[in-house]
Amino acid sequence: MSDYSTQERSGWTGWIVFAGVMMIIGGILWAIVGFVAVFNDEWVVFGRDAALFLDVSGWGWLHVIFGLLMALAGLLVIQGNLFGRTLAVIVAVISIVANFLWLPVFPVWSIIIITIDVFIIYAVIVHGREMKDA
Repeated sequence: MSDYSTQERSGWTGWIVFAGVMMIIGGILWAIVGFVAVFNDEWVVFGRDAALFLDVSGWGWLHVIFGLLMALAGLLVIQGNLFGRTLAVIVAVISIVANFLWLPVFPVWSIIIITIDVFIIYAVIVHGREMKDA
């Protein structure tokens, strides 16, 4: 039985740093999108049958809060912090759900963020421990 900390680090440490940086960038952008929704809260979505008028200020504040949490989690992931890795997975899952619900308003953006979140979850869960001793 070998101790994990004595094993050689793989190239995944670079991917973990990449995931952390993506979380910082994504969190900041998520907060910016939230502020846009807060200050420009009247959205009109045109569909095939009718126009849908939405007040998105509540969603905007949620985006600001979770965006800042995601940026914090990204910083902690880069440091190899266990709490940061846990927070990263939780916030990425919330991000997936929120962006799925946000799909009618920003479809392309939501799909991109969902894809990045899946990669973040994989990197942090499967290889996150390698950053502990990096």
